[in-house]
Amino acid sequence: MSDESTNCEPRRAARAGGREARRAARAAPLAEGMRPIRAGLPGGQYKPLTEAGMAKIHQAALDALEVIGLSQAPASGVEIMTKAGAIQGDDGRLRFPRALVEDMLAKAARDITLCGRDPKHDLHLSGTNVHFGTAGAAVHIVDLETNTYRDSTAQDLFDAARITHNLDNVHFFQRAMVCRDVLDNLEMDLNTIYACVSATTKHIGTSFSDPSHVEPCMDLIHRLAGGEEAWRARPFISNSNCFVVPPMKFAEESCMAMEHCIRAGMPVLLLSAGQAGATAPAPIALAIVQAVAECLAGVVYVNAMKPGHPAIFGTWPFVSDLRTGAMSGGSAEQALLTAGCSQMHKFYNLPGGAAAGISDAKLPDMQAGWEQGITNVLAGLSGLNMVYESVGMHASLLGFCLESLVLGDDILGQVLRTVRGIDVTEDSTSIEAMKAVCLGGPGHYLGSDQTLQLMQTEYVYPTLGNRMSPKEWVEADRPMLLDKAIARKNEILSKAGIQVDPQLDAAIRKDYNIYFGLK
Repeated sequence: MSDESTNCEPRRAARAGGREARRAARAAPLAEGMRPIRAGLPGGQYKPLTEAGMAKIHQAALDALEVIGLSQAPASGVEIMTKAGAIQGDDGRLRFPRALVEDMLAKAARDITLCGRDPKHDLHLSGTNVHFGTAGAAVHIVDLETNTYRDSTAQDLFDAARITHNLDNVHFFQRAMVCRDVLDNLEMDLNTIYACVSATTKHIGTSFSDPSHVEPCMDLIHRLAGGEEAWRARPFISNSNCFVVPPMKFAEESCMAMEHCIRAGMPVLLLSAGQAGATAPAPIALAIVQAVAECLAGVVYVNAMKPGHPAIFGTWPFVSDLRTGAMSGGSAEQALLTAGCSQMHKFYNLPGGAAAGISDAKLPDMQAGWEQGITNVLAGLSGLNMVYESVGMHASLLGFCLESLVLGDDILGQVLRTVRGIDVTEDSTSIEAMKAVCLGGPGHYLGSDQTLQLMQTEYVYPTLGNRMSPKEWVEADRPMLLDKAIARKNEILSKAGIQVDPQLDAAIRKDYNIYFGLK
């Protein structure tokens, strides 16, 4: 036997012995506070805008509100905002003096909590705390078993919410797709709410297709909460509200729905979703200016109506591929836009949300991986409070993929690890472990006490990602990532139940036309 082979034997033995110890260490349960990644980790390490740049954007946004203003507010909104100090010109546009904006910013809610039905899923939107979740209005489902797109259904929405309930790194579930099999719009809104709430106890986001639907939907929500008083004490659903139609126009019906939601005690997401180069200016900085101006108008609207009502500053500017005009949600420019918006949220010290994780790819392939990874990393590192559309979205928001939702949980686990950063402490920089290994020790750290102790608290492991050697991969019959994603999706759905009391579920199904259920 050669010296080289003899020298390899201790290493092989160490690897074999250490493998079992590592498996045991990884299997041990961890208290929530010891988990290496979790909801609400503070970000803020990445700052594409300078302090001077943020100040310029702020001043430009105030200029836009004073000089350009917004058109097409509903009569009720005009009354609310003009009473507070907005000025309606002869052209019908509402303009906002600087002093009015500053007064309403002073009244705006900060450090808000978005409640889950289970308090362990509460989202504390303060500082640079980061939370990832779904969102969108995809009209198709990506079927990986046939590589085709089909119309999304209420059952698909229910299944997506059930999967999200079982994913550690997806912290909230905002409606991700349209129930296209529910043709009556009120029934669609009711089914959307119940599909989400019955599937998960995490915080829910939804929208309303007509202002008149808010009241009947609130009746259902009160039943699910255990009464109106219980709902107002812990509102577990927020209204995703496209209150503006960029550039610089109010969306009349959405504004009216927002007013109803505010009266009903529902938190609102003030969502401005212009598209740079199309409905927003092409320069990235100016696209942020427009989004900030539109959302500041929303801050005035909400706080003139009900000071301190919980509202999320939802600057969501998207990107166009300027060669074609098509949306490019997975681009580097999108990542920069989102991170820049996140900085502006901190400039105002307001709870904020924006979009990341969108893929332009039609399937969960390599393109989808780099697009979701880059945009989510920058969103997380920028300290964005609410990262919407972070998993599952394909074809520039037209398609949602359940397997991609499962794969996205792995991506977000790695993203959150970068958000957490490096712990530099006395223990983590002590050379005692080096001395024990190097001075008369085994010459490696595989079986050291320090390594075993840190396996779960310092390192994050993918659920589906494959780290086998080529030899191990062949011996395991060459497992393919998408096959594993399909299998995990099916496993979760086979075990996931309904998160509503069975008697209440039966009563709701008797009183409403519900389009989904357990299979």
